[in-house]
Parts: sequence; structure tokens; C-alpha cells
Amino acid sequence: MDTIASPSKMPSSNNNKIDGFALIKSMFFKNPDAISGAADAAFSKPLPLLSPLANSVISRCSKILQKPTEELQHCFDTEHPDIVKESLIYARSLVEFCSYQALQVMTRRPNYLADKDFRRLTFDMMLAWDGPSAKDEEINIKLQETASSSNHEAEDEGWSLFYSNSTNMAVQVDDKKTVGREAFARIAPACTVVADVITVHNLFDVLIASSGHRLHFLIYDKYLRSLEKVIKSTANANTSSLVSSLQLSEGEIILDIDGTVPTQPIFQHIGISGWPGRLTLTSHALYFESLGVGIYDKAVKFELAVDLKQVIKPDLTGPLGARLYDKAVMYKSTLITEPVYFEFTEFKGSSRRDYWLDICLEILNAHKFIRKYNLKQIQQSEALARAALGILRYRAVKEAFQNFPSNYKTLLCFNLAESLPGGYTILQTLSSRLSLLNASSSQPDSVRSPSATRQIRHPISHLALCRHGIIRNEFSTDKEEVQQVGDVCVGEINPLEMAVKQSKQDIGRAEAARETVDQVKVEGIDTNLAVMKELLFPVLELFNSLQRLASWEEPLKSTVFLVLISYIILGGWIKYILPSIFIFLAVMMGWHTYANRGKPLEAFNITAPPSQNAVEQLLALQDAISQVEALIQSGNIFLLKVRALLFAALPQATERTALVLVIMALAFAFVPVKYLMLMAFHEAFTREMPLRKESSDRWMRRMREWWYSIPAAPVQLIKPDDKKRK
Repeated sequence: MDTIASPSKMPSSNNNKIDGFALIKSMFFKNPDAISGAADAAFSKPLPLLSPLANSVISRCSKILQKPTEELQHCFDTEHPDIVKESLIYARSLVEFCSYQALQVMTRRPNYLADKDFRRLTFDMMLAWDGPSAKDEEINIKLQETASSSNHEAEDEGWSLFYSNSTNMAVQVDDKKTVGREAFARIAPACTVVADVITVHNLFDVLIASSGHRLHFLIYDKYLRSLEKVIKSTANANTSSLVSSLQLSEGEIILDIDGTVPTQPIFQHIGISGWPGRLTLTSHALYFESLGVGIYDKAVKFELAVDLKQVIKPDLTGPLGARLYDKAVMYKSTLITEPVYFEFTEFKGSSRRDYWLDICLEILNAHKFIRKYNLKQIQQSEALARAALGILRYRAVKEAFQNFPSNYKTLLCFNLAESLPGGYTILQTLSSRLSLLNASSSQPDSVRSPSATRQIRHPISHLALCRHGIIRNEFSTDKEEVQQVGDVCVGEINPLEMAVKQSKQDIGRAEAARETVDQVKVEGIDTNLAVMKELLFPVLELFNSLQRLASWEEPLKSTVFLVLISYIILGGWIKYILPSIFIFLAVMMGWHTYANRGKPLEAFNITAPPSQNAVEQLLALQDAISQVEALIQSGNIFLLKVRALLFAALPQATERTALVLVIMALAFAFVPVKYLMLMAFHEAFTREMPLRKESSDRWMRRMREWWYSIPAAPVQLIKPDDKKRK
């Protein structure tokens, strides 16, 4: 900046350059003179193509960046020459450009979430994005009436960088103005702490759950205030004595603690024993400290970062091992011999358990993602920081609104990728984005192309945790890209957002398919058997036809079938049977696709069996269980007799079986397969032939008698030890 000695010597400023002394004076003195008025005029000079609110936002951004509005527009035109000059697209991209640059400066200040003016300005940025063009409906603008009233307000509330007293374009947005989904998705992720580009649409849906389809400022403000409290409490926890008592490793941070309130204890159950304590989740593990006599015992660590085949799922628990209450999280790994259950006592519902289940799975999934894509140190820190920020947002929403998102509306990015039908594409895109971290540090600025420069990323999530005092900064991030804040770029759609949209398109098809499944579910064993019988009718009919042919009830048809199959086997056509079936099915499906295009699928008519009362259904169930038990017993007897043959419980039968196996081995070794298949087919198909029926029955009777004569191998049942450790 040029230095000017006095206001009278100030140049005409055709290029809108503002004197640094005049700027400082206009910002910090309560009685601005002519120079401050000139500075205000340059900073708040409206652009004709923008709406009043967009001009107001850009003027406030210009004060934060200490650049006049026309200079900001010139920078935008220079750095983004490919932006379409159509009024709406150009105005919206210009709003994004100024907002992203201002947000990068604002987020470097400590405790910016606690500043109500920051919350108001970011909301105004969303409103301006919704209506950026001058053709949009103008909102009511209330200018400051006099300098004295502005000074009086400044004395009462204090000076703010975002709502400066000298801002002639100051706008107070009507409280009835609300923000749409796309505006929130374009502005909120620019502040990494506020939203993640992967879950920003889910966050918007959670925030508008009680306010219709648009976001009100009161809801947005409440969310940011809650988020600020959560971040502050997390920062305090990571600087407390708890860190040393848990003996956390380097880079490990505390994310949440529960069980410290006497009215809401956490019980750890192992076997039939259970005791209260304090549960702590970090970025690498779970820690449980059992409550002793007024103090906590040494923490027990349950690893989440190392691959130990961990299983974390909801489960039932209760006193003395009774499975009564659905309020527990089960943890199991290869390091522990017995599963551990953490019971979250709650009078109503299981929301507390569900929250802890989600955040534990988020950390576990984050480490699985790190191992799968072999992420390095800086990439690991960024992935874990992204998961940590998601958990902090989840806590903020939970504490502010008591609202828990559903499976597809989760606020945790790695859990969302696991739950979406095409979530693997999100993880692949995220890993490719994280791989740019190494490129940004290895390649000097002088050799980078302008297109590549805009794609260079820094560990933004890790840096956000550092700025809020949650973690120590381990990486040098002094040089930050101005064009990119968070995961958003001016006039561009983030690849992560495209992957999420593509995955969410598959949700509709998955949910529609799930609804059809729920509709066709029927109750009762007899009804389900009737449905299965009708669905398998073609297969059953084919099987019955083959049985009729094999029974030789119609000798002519059986003979023709025998000759045809024999010719197919000897001619080597048997290998084409399975491909022919596949081709036939494909042609049939193609024909139905063409013939039934646009027509709904007709319902499958099934004759329902006679209705049964509760007692009859119980008797049918008992009969079905008895049949299943008999089948299992028969299978066990068969296996035990095979064991007896293998270990020569009956030497004569074992010798005969061994001789038969040797003959079969020689046959498979020296006889062509087609002849073996022909022999097996003739043996099975001509068994009921009049010429062979008597000899076949006699041979089958001898085989049964021989099988019945083989003893079963002995079995000894050992009762397990019922004593469980306390």
C-alpha cells in the first residue's frame, strides 16, 4: 500500500486503491473524517449486476480482505476467466469467490464461532448465493441513520470486523428469509468445522427437520453456538489431566467422555459381572475406567486403530448376564477372550447407546479406510481429523436439537460411505483427494500450472483442529490456497460431492426394492411354504417329468429320452447344455423387457392355505422343528458311519470300501469322462426299467443292509465349565 501523509494529498484512486492509513483510521476511530468516508465508499461501492444483499456481503468481504469491491471483481475475472458471463452464474460465482476468500481470513481468528457477527455474515452469504443477481427480488435494506447512532451502538456492543460502523451498505436481513439446500451446500463446507462436503446435505436435512424445507437463521445460529461449546469442551478435555492418566499416544485426541454423571452411569459387563465406570473415546481407541472407592481405576484400552477383527454392534444386556435391555454396545476382538458389553442406562429409548455406537464405528471405519488405501502420515492425520470433526458436529446436533439422523442421514462421513449402496466410490474419491497432499508439499510453486494449483490441498481438517486448540500442528501449512477453502472451489463441483450424489441416487432404487420386499413378506410356515411351492412350480414340474421318464411308465418316451441323452453325451454336446440354458434365460428376459416396457409387473397369484389359530401354528412349528431335528440326526449318523469306515471300526467293510475307491480312481484315471457319465446315466435312468427292476431292487436292498451293518463311531459329550470369572 502507498503511504499518504494527509487526507488532502490523497490521489483520485481510479484503480480503487485505498490508503492504508485511511483504512486503519476508518476502522478503528469512532469519528471518521473525510478520508474514512472515502475508504468506506470504495469498500462498499455497489456492483450493478448484483442484488442489494449480494453487494452487502461483498462489501463486508472487501473490508475483511482490505480490498475494494472493484478490485475483488477484477481478481475474480483474472483468476477465473472461464466463468460464464451469464448474469446468474457470474454473480453466483463472484459471491462464492469473495465469500471463500473472506472465510479463509475469518477462520484464522480464535473463537470465531462464538462471534454472532460471523454467524450472521455466513448466513447472509448463503442468502446472497440464493439470490445473487440484480434481477432477483430485492430485500429490504436498512442503512444506518446517523454516525452518532452507529457510534452509540458500537460503544454498547463493541466494534466488529464483520459489521463495521463505516459500512454504508450494511444490511439487516429479514428474519423470515431462509436458506435453501444448494446454498447451504456451497457455503457451509467452505468453513471446514461447520460442514463436510460428504455429509452437508444430511446436515441440512437434520437442521430443517423442525422448520420445513428451508433453513432459518435461528436454527443455524443455534447449531453454530452448540458446535462452539462442543469444540471448547473437547479442547479443554485434551488439555486436562485425563490425557496423562489415559497415557495417550502421539497425535491421539479425546473426542467424547461419558459416565461421569451419577444419574447416567455406564456399566461394563463381562460374563455375569458388571461394574460402573467412565468411558472415553479417542481417535485411536476406547478407554474404560472402572469406578473404585471415590476414584477411577487404571483405564482398560480397547483398540480401534489396529486390525484385530473388531466387532462393534448393538446388543442386549442386563444384570447377571440376563439379556433384557437393548441399551448396550458389544465390543469383541482377537485380543480378548470374552466379549465386552457397555450398557448405557437410559429410562426411555436407546438414543444414548445409538450415539456411542455410531461414533465408535466412525473411528473404526476411518482406520479401516487408512489401512485399505495405505495412507501415509499426513494423509492419516487428515482422515482422522475429518472423522473427529464429524463426531463433533454430531455431538453439537445431538445436544442442540436432540435429533438423531437415520441410517442414510448420518453426519459421519465414513459411516455414510459404509451405509450407502455405492459408498466405495466415495472412499476411492476421498483417497485420491488425500493423495494430493503429498504432491502439494513435494512440488515447488514455481513449476505448478495454474490448473494444478487450484487442486492442491492442505490438511484442512487437521489444521482446523489445530486452530481450535484440540491438537498440535505437526505439518507446515503456512502457504494456503486462497481459491480453495475446505472442500469447495469457485464455480466447480467437488468430486466428493459428485460421488455422494451418485451414491444417493442408488438409495432410491434400494429403498424401493426394500419396500417391495416388505410388502411380499407373509407370516406363517404354511403360507411361506405355499409361496415357495408356487415360485418353484416350473422346477418341480421338470423334476416330476424326469421322475416319470425314469419310472418307465411310458416306455416309448423313456426310450427316446435315453437315446437322446446318450447321443448328447457321446457327441460331446453336454458342455453346451449349461450355456444354452443361460442364453435361453437371457433371450426370455430381453423379450419380456421389450414386451412389458412401461407396464407394471403383474401380481403373482397364490392360493393361501387354510387359516390356523395360534395353537395350530405352534403345533405346525413343533412338527417342523422335529423334522429338522430328524434330518440333522440322520446327517450326524451318516458322518459317524463314514468316520467308522475311515478308522476301520468294521475291518471287512473298510476293506471293501477301500477296494471300491481304488477301482473308481483307476476308472477316472484311464476311462474318458464321457463314458463314465454315460455309464452313470444309464445306471440311474434304467434302474426302473422292466428288464432291470428286479435285479436293481435286489442290489439296492443289499446295499441298505450293508450300510445298516456299519456301526457309528462313538461320541462322548463333555459338559462345559459353567464357572465364569468375575
